[in-house]
Amino acid sequence: MSSSVSTSSSPPREQLATQLAESVASALAVDLTNQERVLLIVSGGSTPVPFFARLAAVDLPWERVDITLADERWVDEEHKDSNARLVREHLLQGPAAAARFHPLTTDDGTPEEGAQEVAKRLAGLSWPASAIVLGMGGDGHTASLFPDSGELSLALSSDEATVAVRAPSVPQPRITLSAGWLHQARRHMLHIVGDDKRAVLARAMGGDDVRELPIRVFLSCPLAIYWAP
Repeated sequence: MSSSVSTSSSPPREQLATQLAESVASALAVDLTNQERVLLIVSGGSTPVPFFARLAAVDLPWERVDITLADERWVDEEHKDSNARLVREHLLQGPAAAARFHPLTTDDGTPEEGAQEVAKRLAGLSWPASAIVLGMGGDGHTASLFPDSGELSLALSSDEATVAVRAPSVPQPRITLSAGWLHQARRHMLHIVGDDKRAVLARAMGGDDVRELPIRVFLSCPLAIYWAP
């Protein structure tokens, strides 16, 4: 496990976003020398927005890059809470507009109805992913692996690519890549900010109950941690 903490005179979170963008761009560039297409998996929320902006400006053969999400709220892509909308507005810009984005939603009314179609969509991409950038909530969830979800055990054990998720702690139903498919990446990166998230991560490192703090499922594999106060 490696970690990166900003030491630049720039605001720490901006410097961290730059460091993460450089690492992801380097990973994509390396893999593009060996294969025709590469896959990048990103997460939603407010934390990755500065990272998206910096990565979008990097000069890469983006037309050979596929991008998808670790999870998604089951809402229309124009909804304010849509991770797809976030990616389109902040990552698929500038040079990166040439990348091919693969959303995790369908026109079906529920994620349970649409999960199989999304799984088929994902199966055609260039696995293993070059990199996955994970986030983490204050409850230790990552992607949509929530500790209070009735589908957590399924999401942790399923061989399927996608799992429909509902949890009392979140207002909308969600779809998530299963832990098994999230593990299918050459490089795992965790992007978190704030002392509260650092405390949660420290607690996760001190135990092994994955159902208490689902981020623990990724602490047993090589994980690069990007954190700033």
